[in-house]
Amino acid sequence: MIHPLAAHLVPSLRWDPGHGYAYLDELITEALEMGVGGFVLPNGPTEDVRALTQELHRRSRHPLLIATDAESGAPFAGSTAIPPLLALAALRDADAVRRAARITARELRQHGVNWALAPVADLDRAAVNPVLGARTFGSDAQKAAEWVVEWIDACQAEGVLACAKHFPGFGRATVDPSLAASSVDAVATTLWNDDLIPFRGAVDTGVASVMLSSVAYPGLDKSGVAAPRSRPIITELLRDELHFEGLIVTDTLGAPGLRQNEDEGIAAIQALAAGADLLLAPSDLHGALETIERGLEGGLLLPDALESSRNRREFWADWALPAVLREPTLEDVLWARQIADTLVHPVKGAIPNVGPVVDVIQIDDDAKPGWPVPGRGHFVETLKVLGFDARLVDRPTPEGQGAAVLTLFGGPGEGKGRAGYSAETKRRVAQTLAEARQMQRTVVVLVFGAPKLVGEIPEAQHVVCCWAGERGMQEAAARRLV
Repeated sequence: MIHPLAAHLVPSLRWDPGHGYAYLDELITEALEMGVGGFVLPNGPTEDVRALTQELHRRSRHPLLIATDAESGAPFAGSTAIPPLLALAALRDADAVRRAARITARELRQHGVNWALAPVADLDRAAVNPVLGARTFGSDAQKAAEWVVEWIDACQAEGVLACAKHFPGFGRATVDPSLAASSVDAVATTLWNDDLIPFRGAVDTGVASVMLSSVAYPGLDKSGVAAPRSRPIITELLRDELHFEGLIVTDTLGAPGLRQNEDEGIAAIQALAAGADLLLAPSDLHGALETIERGLEGGLLLPDALESSRNRREFWADWALPAVLREPTLEDVLWARQIADTLVHPVKGAIPNVGPVVDVIQIDDDAKPGWPVPGRGHFVETLKVLGFDARLVDRPTPEGQGAAVLTLFGGPGEGKGRAGYSAETKRRVAQTLAEARQMQRTVVVLVFGAPKLVGEIPEAQHVVCCWAGERGMQEAAARRLV
């Protein structure tokens, strides 16, 4: 039975390598019967995602918002690989930003997804920010605002909602809100004149949605509650002062930074009461609905305000109904590959010759408990396609020819709670370089992360910036060594 309050909920459907989406059948049926406002799909192979979204759209009694994180293109296996936002910003080319967003939006529509949880409008403000890495457009507020506006315009021109995140700006945070309560202590004038500039641009250009940071901002709300639970931040600043009329969505509802040591249900009620429209990825769908219902019955939530939120959701879901699809062209795919090749560049020393027998030592700083292990085999496979005898080894070997290659993945990322490499990763890098020197071997280090991570491995003499560990950048790095 359809429950009107369920429209505020957007549950997450994560594809599992062993079971696909089949293990979620019961949850999907219950969610559709309740009448949820949409779903978020973090991952999955192209064919599985398309089949699922077709089923969701067909079975739903009202138009759905189907969302995914799309900061570096569609995140589904088989999609066109797009460099991360910080890499695109380094090109200083508005057309490149627009084309990246356009390709992303077209591929999302192909997959039945109509809501891109992108772009990141945060500024790279804290050297010790534990999450952002290469996900932002950089530290220049005015330039970041320009790129944010270009990305949003191009995405929404393809009929896909964009989402500026994480309001009012997460760049100064030093604690990962997915792990613990976090706070940005900047005063209101600093935030207004700096961190908020890209968000102000996003609102002015008509962005469909804004995602709230799961961080507290005492300079904007002295109570110290996280932004998704703050009426001064949501209603007074975003709605009234910035005149934003689109959808306001929380980040993951169960994040410790959002809950601040309280029950997820309390966070849900306070977020809706503060002015949020949608609650992303509740861990207990039925529990969240029952809590919201009790909040309404107890007078903690206003019926008119909730109805206005549902009307906004309905408007944007209708706006994003499937239309004529424009698929990415072969030219688009080749362009994305060329851009990735251009962005892979040496930042220290030169790129020494490798091969034909290539020792590849892989150090993965990205593994996080409870998170899927990212694909790391694309680099070696691409080298093999290019004619090299590339093999993964623990250390440089006598059989290797030319320079050994150390692929260094990771850095800042959600769920790790630190800004740079772990002490163990640094130790392993130093050990690998020392072993290579003993064998009189050269090592080229490929940093699959933001350029500032190079400073954490000062002993490396030949370093190449590859920006991020996604498939496209791994393949580009391999081609760059030829």
